[in-house]
Amino acid sequence: MVNHSVINPSSIAVIGASNNLSKPGGKILRNILAGGYTKPVYAINPHEKNVQGVPTFANLDTLTEIDLGILLVPPKACLEYATILLAEKKTKALIIISAGFGELNEAGKQLETEIINLVNNYNACLIGPNCIGVLNQNYHGMFTTPIPELTPQGCDLISSSGATAVFLMEASIPLGLKFSNVFSVGNAVQTTIADILEYLDETYDPKTSSPIKLLYIENIFNPQKLLRHAASLIRKGCKIAAIKAGTTASGSRAASSHTGAIANPDMAVKALFRKAGIVLCQSRQELIAVASVFHYKELKGQRIAIITHAGGSAVMLTDALSRGGLEVPEIKNPDARELITYLNNGSSVKNPIDFLATGTAEQLGIIIDFCEHKFDEIDAMVVVFGSPGLFDVENVYKVLNVKLDVCKKPIFPVLPSVMNAQKEIAYFLSKGHVNFPDEVVLGNALSLVYHTHKPVVESDLHFKFDETAIQKLICQSASEYLTSADAYSLLSFLQIPCIPHIHISNPEQLAAITIPFPWVVKIVGPLHKTESCGVLLNIHSLQEAQKAFDRLSRIDGFEGVLVQQMRSGSELFVGVKFEPKFGHLLFFGLGGVFIEVLEDYQYFMTPADPEELRYLLRKLKGYKLFEGLRGKPPVNQNTFIEIILKISTLLKLVPGIQELDLNPLIADGDRIEVADVRIRVLKT
Repeated sequence: MVNHSVINPSSIAVIGASNNLSKPGGKILRNILAGGYTKPVYAINPHEKNVQGVPTFANLDTLTEIDLGILLVPPKACLEYATILLAEKKTKALIIISAGFGELNEAGKQLETEIINLVNNYNACLIGPNCIGVLNQNYHGMFTTPIPELTPQGCDLISSSGATAVFLMEASIPLGLKFSNVFSVGNAVQTTIADILEYLDETYDPKTSSPIKLLYIENIFNPQKLLRHAASLIRKGCKIAAIKAGTTASGSRAASSHTGAIANPDMAVKALFRKAGIVLCQSRQELIAVASVFHYKELKGQRIAIITHAGGSAVMLTDALSRGGLEVPEIKNPDARELITYLNNGSSVKNPIDFLATGTAEQLGIIIDFCEHKFDEIDAMVVVFGSPGLFDVENVYKVLNVKLDVCKKPIFPVLPSVMNAQKEIAYFLSKGHVNFPDEVVLGNALSLVYHTHKPVVESDLHFKFDETAIQKLICQSASEYLTSADAYSLLSFLQIPCIPHIHISNPEQLAAITIPFPWVVKIVGPLHKTESCGVLLNIHSLQEAQKAFDRLSRIDGFEGVLVQQMRSGSELFVGVKFEPKFGHLLFFGLGGVFIEVLEDYQYFMTPADPEELRYLLRKLKGYKLFEGLRGKPPVNQNTFIEIILKISTLLKLVPGIQELDLNPLIADGDRIEVADVRIRVLKT
């Protein structure tokens, strides 16, 4: 729980303060004092009488009230001091820098629990333990350096790892990035990254709050809270990018469905971020580059003009943009012939626009004006301009500074000459801009940002289902796996078409079946029909059906067979996997080899949104098959999307569904029917 006392405390006690600046207790006090904090600061140290010139005490006995306590003492002493601060000194916030808690052993975890209970009992805020502190414009409560320039329009950085926060600041400052708030949550035993986002969301003011949030996350304790407040902030105009570390060590979990076998926590994180509108990054370099892209005007189209005097950089940037799904279109505009007359001989305006190493500031300005006003086929510009050391390029950067302000189309500067043009780059950064020293890193970041969509808004889907019948069917199930008959009945309640079928338990019933041949005969009983060789195709006569029944009846677990009309068409699939804490992931795509071999499927976190589904559907590698290919009729995409939406609605009605597979569905033109279904529901 973030409160005013941890953001703007009226007094601070540093427990474990020191004169030794090589110790965290010494450095954090020095940072607080050097940061201009003017309210009361107290040093608590039983071994020193004067610590850095502030009131120093051996213990807390003589102090009456302390708003914020920062603890840098051994874990057991942290509990003792926390008890006194909260119970006797009216303290409302604690920052525990000390390590040796739950990240170390069970004893440390027990100490954490005792401290959490204590803090919660007094309705206070706890940051940490095992963190580097909090840094904002009110006080510099961190023991690390560097302390970046803090401004309301800088970035808010929230990090699970203190060291990673330091590394991010170290790499960002030379590029011109500034910060507003830095939170290191450490073990996050009470206050998590989602809690801090909640505070930033609830206190957000577009005039004074940071518009950029950067997250380094090791654990998502409350995915729904993170989703809710991240999406809310983005809708208010914020931009958020995040690294989620530790997604691959998921452990093995038994899965009874195709969907269960392909789903994993990494997918849940990606689905959550996509739904919230968070840009997912894979490294510190990528996170910093995305933050730098956020600093400039929004990229609203995918057609980029590259303006440069460096041919190699232009080629590498073109490749990076193209790989990322952006375009560097050839400029065929008739006005290009006029532009070339302003440039030196040998220049090219096809795109990349190369105006050579001898290009001038005046020529750069002219090129940008043509891209801004005359080249409608261009949505944004990247200017790559370094210095070969021939002349001072300050005028070039001055022109770039002006154009960044006046142009409506975004301009992204790549200024790679950090030695030859060091002075000029410093001037450029002093104007409040951010530099991209590497064109490929910029190209990748632009693609990430452009292809991250706004938060998904849950649609009000008007499906009318018999909820009573659905709940009754689920409750009556004797096993967590619905019987084949119950699963098909559930689909009928959802008005999802199924291929005509009938369940039978003895071979005499075959003669009464009126389903036209050819048939598919499937075993009922074993969980995995295909793996047990329990699916027989192309049954063209009653005699073949009787042989099929006899063969299937010899398989362990046999309870009967399902006879179904055999259909041809495109195979599709829809699947659901419940991911603990996150909720339901819903997968869909083409069936058969496309799932397991080509891994061609899309997924999202429910509830579904029709527009999100259409976007994801088009991202399938086999999407052309939906449009019709080589004589096959197109698949009715609206019908397929409606089936997915109905399954999403079912998950709201029956949240206990753990796994669900419609695999395959057979699509033949406008008709899409379920051929096989499996549903597992958590029994409570």
